[in-house]
Amino acid sequence: MTTTNAMMNSTPLMRIDIVCAVPQVVEQVLSTSIIGRAREKGVVEILLHNLHDYATDRYRHIDDTPFGGGAGMILSCEPVFSCVERLQSERTYDDVIYMTPDGEQLTQPLANRLSMKHNLILLAGHYKGIDQRIRDVLVTREVSIGDYVLTGGELPAAVLADAVVRLLPGAMGDAESALNDSFQTGLLDYPHYTRPADFRGHVVPDVLQGGNHAEIERWREAEAYRKTLQRRPDMLEGRPVVDPLAAKNKRKRTKPGSVPGDTEVSHG
Repeated sequence: MTTTNAMMNSTPLMRIDIVCAVPQVVEQVLSTSIIGRAREKGVVEILLHNLHDYATDRYRHIDDTPFGGGAGMILSCEPVFSCVERLQSERTYDDVIYMTPDGEQLTQPLANRLSMKHNLILLAGHYKGIDQRIRDVLVTREVSIGDYVLTGGELPAAVLADAVVRLLPGAMGDAESALNDSFQTGLLDYPHYTRPADFRGHVVPDVLQGGNHAEIERWREAEAYRKTLQRRPDMLEGRPVVDPLAAKNKRKRTKPGSVPGDTEVSHG
């Protein structure tokens, strides 16, 4: 078990225990940047638990061959039950989350909901899979980061932890930044620019340089809609999508007493 949390705050907002076979894979990832600073400030406590420490034989085996035959090795019940039940004997956990390709898709709304929890266990599988009885008895939620297979669940666990921790108050220097991320508003993010205004002939849009905050906000909203329509039209299903710039220009062209035309952007 390892932790790099300096615990500057007496009571972290969240504790995450990651149970896995190869903790070295995630330790460095979760010790740098926003997540590392959140741990140092005591916003979150993240502990890694090596399943090999809970093995029952001298060789520290945590897997075995599958009943019924077939390729690959299966993570055994004993080390997982021993680790998780020890943790549960010390505190109450909101969820025991198993990272698996056939789980619920990780989305921003799910990350938002999980950020409201206090104690989470993330179980990372390895090898071919884990014994089904672990899923039946211990696991309360199963989460996937995409329709593909990795060597183990350590990196998916790190992805989920990152997505959740960055939403905690105090984790980011600019709290508004997380609220404006892609998917938080149901849309992809708008384009961003910084200095210089002209780089090799590629110029920042005039509206962003004009200082009119209302115009800038309309431009950003329109660009977010357009990017979503182009790249992820599935996100717009079941909702009317209005191009704010087109709507604004239409209002300017409409004479008093006339009926404005439809300015909705079709996405079907």
